[in-house]
Amino acid sequence: MLNKIANRWKTHQQQHTARPAYLLIADIIADGINSGEFQPRDRLPPLRDLAVLLAMNYTTATRGYAEARRRGLIDSRPGLGSFIRGKVPSVPLSGGSSYEMTMNSPIEPGEELAQAIAAGAINLFTQKNILGLLRYQDFGGQADDKAMAKVWLEKQLPPVSIYEILVAPGIHSALVGLLTLLCRHGGSVCVSDLIYPGLKAIASQLNITLQSLPCDEDGPLPRAFEHQCQTGNIRALYVNPTIQNPTTLTLPLRRREALADVALRYSIPVIEDEAYAALATRHIPSFSELIPELTWYLTGMSKCFGPGLRTAFIKGPGKRNTQLLAGALRALNVMASPLTNALAAQWIQEGTADRVLQSVRAESAIRQKIAADILKEFSYRATPEGFHLWLQLPRHFNWNPAEMAVKLRDLGVSAVSSAAFCTDNNPPDAIRICLGGAWSREVCTENLHTLAHVMRNPLNFGSVIL
Repeated sequence: MLNKIANRWKTHQQQHTARPAYLLIADIIADGINSGEFQPRDRLPPLRDLAVLLAMNYTTATRGYAEARRRGLIDSRPGLGSFIRGKVPSVPLSGGSSYEMTMNSPIEPGEELAQAIAAGAINLFTQKNILGLLRYQDFGGQADDKAMAKVWLEKQLPPVSIYEILVAPGIHSALVGLLTLLCRHGGSVCVSDLIYPGLKAIASQLNITLQSLPCDEDGPLPRAFEHQCQTGNIRALYVNPTIQNPTTLTLPLRRREALADVALRYSIPVIEDEAYAALATRHIPSFSELIPELTWYLTGMSKCFGPGLRTAFIKGPGKRNTQLLAGALRALNVMASPLTNALAAQWIQEGTADRVLQSVRAESAIRQKIAADILKEFSYRATPEGFHLWLQLPRHFNWNPAEMAVKLRDLGVSAVSSAAFCTDNNPPDAIRICLGGAWSREVCTENLHTLAHVMRNPLNFGSVIL
């Protein structure tokens, strides 16, 4: 390995005379991997040997390995040295940006399904009047869009009236519209102690107070919800009842019924965020089924197809309320993209959406089994159909969740601290780990091994990331 590096070093120095030496080290490793000369698990020379070989100081050699590790090219283990990690993935392990590394991205379909997705898009643009898709349209979707939304919604719900359906540009936008509508005269929204971070951002932007409800193993406590209804100006209850982000909890029927009973007695609207409901194989009656006259049911395709497909389907509590939300959303967004709506409708109609959903489900189950094997000594929550897990940090761990998440992202692991989800200013010692995104199953496995190694060696954590 020393000779291979030395030969490449001479070539790179001649070609890139102005490039910093530490970057050249990472470039050499990347080129060696891409050419096949460096194979996964090949051991790299110790830092001191590398520094002597390349006539540089120890600090520069250390920075070179750190840069290679940042790019996801190598892995290091205390006492064992550094090793080639494998071929650089088509999408960098950093996800292209620190932002993507904090998102709960679904698992991407394989090549065969990718071709089917592309074929559906081609069919759409050859069959549809493309100019019609570039014009202004009524908010909430055209008749064809609503018909396909009805098909998708009725996979989880009883028959839905077309007059209660809206097609929106993503669940996040739908939440903005709903909070604008429901809290236009002030008031608060009851939420779990850990929720989707996007809702926190929306509430902050709209100056809406989130009332955190204490939770047990079944979700928000009904007594706490009722207390807020009695003492506060509560305008809505927000729930994410299926494969909750971040805890992976699915609310059992008895807890749904208890919360629905309180909402019904105090006439509190329920915002039911079912971003992950399509992934679940076991149906539990939704709030929309229990109290349809009060529930706003939101679902979409971003978490089972791809985050770039910003299409959400809303089932409102009656025609009039649905029209009121359409007005609020029209003021905020003008309309959902007709092109995006048409693509979603095309993929639903021809069955591609179902095939992608089944693929995500199946691959999630495989990755969860891999995680269960690698992380068996640690405490975490997960569900087979989901592509994230909620990992508890051991009491003896010497990093707080925020530090842990940052360091893991530096190592290529998609991790988010509990503070991002917390609504009661008391974040637990836990982090969310995403198993999805553009990463292959092999890279996901390597990242889980990296995570397990860090968890087993918290006192040596610094040496892992030097």
